[in-house]
Amino acid sequence: MTRIVVVDNHGQFTHLEHRALRDAGVDTDIVDNTTPPEELDVDGLVLSGGPDMDRIGRCAEYLEMDVPVLGICLGMQIMATQLDGAVSAGDYGGYADVTVRIIDEDDPVVGSLAPETRVWASHADEVTELPTGFTHTATSDVCDIEAMSDTDRDLYGVQWHPEVAHTAEGDELFANFIDCCR
Repeated sequence: MTRIVVVDNHGQFTHLEHRALRDAGVDTDIVDNTTPPEELDVDGLVLSGGPDMDRIGRCAEYLEMDVPVLGICLGMQIMATQLDGAVSAGDYGGYADVTVRIIDEDDPVVGSLAPETRVWASHADEVTELPTGFTHTATSDVCDIEAMSDTDRDLYGVQWHPEVAHTAEGDELFANFIDCCR
């Protein structure tokens, strides 16, 4: 059975990410972001959202584990900052219902959501510069880089929260990521 753990970055929706994976038939747990990478015997990781870039634990090390990683909100921002991209305060601010346009229909995680999807996202902070090797895969009127991926390293990030009911095709996004982990 495919095993994907959710790395807890102290976000309010971490338990919903865990539930989405469990409901999809995946062997899953929530682990603290200070868990040593060598203790994680997994097929994939989800870096959860969270409130604070100062409390990211060992997330940088998880990006080097050679397993697929999905970064959600803060998880995507961690990915960007640790891999030479950039994050800045967003112009929009808090949570909102947003229409996201899929730029890369071939992307294994967000491509099937094309041409657009409705999502629930926070834009207090957002990725403003892609890390080397990443492709810009989705955009919106609120945030330029809504999603990104590096398919060579199996690293994927979304600014929005696929785990909440307000996101139209969140289950499909998780299913796509699970396929990457199999």
